[in-house]
Amino acid sequence: MTAVQRNNAHVEGSGPPMIFVHGFGCDQNMWRLLAPHYRERYRTILIDLTGSGQSDLAAYDRKRHATLQGHAQDVCEVLREVAGGEPAVCVGHSVSAMIGLLANVQAPELFRSQVMVGPSPCYVNDGDYFGGFERSDIEALLETLESNYLGWSSNMAPVIMGAPERPELAQELANSFCRTDPEIAKHFARVTFLSDHRADLARLQAPTLVLQCSDDVIAPVAVGEYMAKHIPRCTLRIIQNVGHCPHLSAPSASVAVIDEFLAAAGSD
Repeated sequence: MTAVQRNNAHVEGSGPPMIFVHGFGCDQNMWRLLAPHYRERYRTILIDLTGSGQSDLAAYDRKRHATLQGHAQDVCEVLREVAGGEPAVCVGHSVSAMIGLLANVQAPELFRSQVMVGPSPCYVNDGDYFGGFERSDIEALLETLESNYLGWSSNMAPVIMGAPERPELAQELANSFCRTDPEIAKHFARVTFLSDHRADLARLQAPTLVLQCSDDVIAPVAVGEYMAKHIPRCTLRIIQNVGHCPHLSAPSASVAVIDEFLAAAGSD
């Protein structure tokens, strides 16, 4: 099976490659309001992370995917198959912002820039570092997810999505969670929420945009500020929005910030 088949890759448009990588419990459909904007200037590549969406669930390997490095390797393999050696813009949401970072460090020749939407290198508070959660908070979250995945999905979706004036978006996210294989979701959640890639930030040399919302319980503004200090070529932009998914709840503001970054970084 090719990487394109494994990760259900869909390629449209023409120009330099731009790969979109979704967050936890989601699939490539979450980019439907952003990706079309770029198809006239880029060859857009939408994928499902291994174990998510319409990817090959049998390819989810608890050893390979026990860290985010396994998913980063998957992203690199897709790009090697479809990008023709031309470096790509990587647009990653939430955990996939870190997957994009790790992929870039693995194979810098495959990437021209990184766009990180709601990223966090570490969710757990640690000394002077504020990730937004105590370790006990994360453990409780994971225990709830283990014991009642569907209930967790219904309760967490509105918190993660935000956008209280648009409840249909929270319902969409809950439905996406519920479509995900529960056993894979439980494993990937532990990998996601217990990961710590602060030490990798300085290794990213590509121009990087950190796009965060002004009110995001998953990735607070302090996290973006931390990343901006530790990624060598980083631009931090904060948009006025409630929630963790601005590509759905604030697509116009997100596109404006991304376009400005791409032009300044020479990736346009």
